Amino acid sequence: MNHQLNKRKIINDPIYGFVTLPDDFIYELINHPYFQRLRHIKQLGLTNLVYPGALHTRFHHAIGAMYLMTEAISVLQAKQIQITEEETQATTIAILLHDIGHGPFSHALEHTIVKGINHEDISELLMQQLNKQYKGKLSLAIKIFNNQYKKKFLHQLVSSQLDMDRLDYLRRDSFFTGVSEGVISSDRIIKMLNVKNDELVIEEKGIYSIEKFIIARRLMYWQVYLHKTVVSAENLLVNILVRAKQLAAKGVDLFATPALSVFLKNNFSKKDFITRPDLLDNFASLDDYDIFTSVKVWAKHKDKILSMLCSNLVNRKLFRIELKREKIELSSKKELIKMCMKQYKFTKKEASFFVVSGEVENSAYRTDNLKINILMNSGKVIDIAEAGDQLNVEVLSKTVKKYFICYPKDLIIKK
Repeated sequence: MNHQLNKRKIINDPIYGFVTLPDDFIYELINHPYFQRLRHIKQLGLTNLVYPGALHTRFHHAIGAMYLMTEAISVLQAKQIQITEEETQATTIAILLHDIGHGPFSHALEHTIVKGINHEDISELLMQQLNKQYKGKLSLAIKIFNNQYKKKFLHQLVSSQLDMDRLDYLRRDSFFTGVSEGVISSDRIIKMLNVKNDELVIEEKGIYSIEKFIIARRLMYWQVYLHKTVVSAENLLVNILVRAKQLAAKGVDLFATPALSVFLKNNFSKKDFITRPDLLDNFASLDDYDIFTSVKVWAKHKDKILSMLCSNLVNRKLFRIELKREKIELSSKKELIKMCMKQYKFTKKEASFFVVSGEVENSAYRTDNLKINILMNSGKVIDIAEAGDQLNVEVLSKTVKKYFICYPKDLIIKK
């Protein structure tokens, strides 16, 4: 390959316009099968069942976050913050690969296909695997990703309450869903970035952009990420996989793509992923298509529970969902299960796949986490919750919890 030809490789991004890839090695990483797989994983899982435009992928998001990182580093360097060429590349690689471990449908199936290991863990394992392939060229990126490097502010650019990940996904998800409340001033926020005592800070004149950012997060969670119909759809998909795994464990003949079959028939731990590179490669070939292809076939399976659940998802016949501020009474759930048993001739265990309860949380800003610090003109650094004067950020920092119960729409409810 003639690497000279790749130096000005450009991607046309719908949010930022023309994005120039920083260097040859990053171009190679983007072309790696691990990264190309992200083209087949939707950024917002099943959200397109509510917002039809939400069909953008993890690939789009990773490229966008990488672009914002290059912008942020340029701004900091212009303010005389010392960031070497090696650190620049490593931090850019860390954000580019931060979501590489996401499974099918992103967060929807986070703890269903595999348990005891999250996408951040798998991202790191895949980065370690790439590091072996590229003879240690990702070592510094992995250190920054894991917050093990001496310059802590570099990790904060990758993962914090004001990182390039969040700045991209809020703006991108807002664009593709059409929910304008998520629009944030990412350009201005990046221009206001600085570093004080090895901590990422925002200069005082950027305070209103940060307040808008926190409000946008709160609104996007209720309107998009935790939209009640999205919650309903995700719980339906989770129950499909739970049922499929139950059947596979009993030896029931079940169609599945080779990549999915391995995970249906086994329950792997984090240790398995660490000790078995083949398992990691298998996971890295799993995407949305494996799941939905299987779901379409299962819609005609002889198991009535699996077929009914899958048919409902394929035809967008989602659960009815009630979202409340108070906990769902156990008696209410039991009554709905009884109605299901009677109407559909289900056993209690079977009916439980159709009556689901749980809770969702919205935390726009957490004061117990790494805070968003404002660098005042006086040189003093204070938390945004104290510095904000246009709204009470402390109110927004409170975690709001809501409870839900889902059940079939055609269930005849006795009043």
